[in-house]
Amino acid sequence: MNGKELAEKICKILSEKKATDIVKIDVSDKTIVADYYVIATGRSMTHVRSLAENLEEELEKEGVSPLRREG
Repeated sequence: MNGKELAEKICKILSEKKATDIVKIDVSDKTIVADYYVIATGRSMTHVRSLAENLEEELEKEGVSPLRREG
């Protein structure tokens, strides 16, 4: 799975869990740290925590583990 496919999958997972203001930013030409940043908004701290946990679970099924998590 390349960076673009991964970013699109992340956006889809977040959307299914009712995240709002989902933004995918291509930073591949600006940094070597990442190809894309995905930013999303949740309704509460509980919702944000749930989004992050669910995202990790779904991506682990695909064999992708996070290097770092913010939010």
